[in-house]
Amino acid sequence: MSMVQPRLPGATVLDLFAGSGALGLEALSRGAARVDFVDSSAASLRALADNARALDAGDAAVAHRADALRFVSALEARAYDVAFADPPYRQGLATRLAEQWARVPFATILGIEHAADEPLADGGDTRRYGSTAITLYRAPA
Repeated sequence: MSMVQPRLPGATVLDLFAGSGALGLEALSRGAARVDFVDSSAASLRALADNARALDAGDAAVAHRADALRFVSALEARAYDVAFADPPYRQGLATRLAEQWARVPFATILGIEHAADEPLADGGDTRRYGSTAITLYRAPA
């Protein structure tokens, strides 16, 4: 989160494979104007709704029950300022998401958490933390 902190105040944020919503809710706490949360699991979205209510996120938190890859495939370039993704490991989802972003950079900044041994599309800045990595992509100016 600290890698994108300067871009969060007033930003529109996308939290893909949102789960409980931790990344997007943290972005709201750091000044994001709005976060769209995308997850296909009803149980995850229930937990997200509970967490958003507990934090009084109001209309700034919008949940979408959808497949994350299909959701982003319908977006235009720079539809969001910042996007976060924490897809399940070892399913190739991080690779496919990075490839989709390379075709249409749907966010100015995309951060993907993934298994450290999963190679993603070129052009990102990857930082490794044990068996986990975070790759950050930035759209050209």
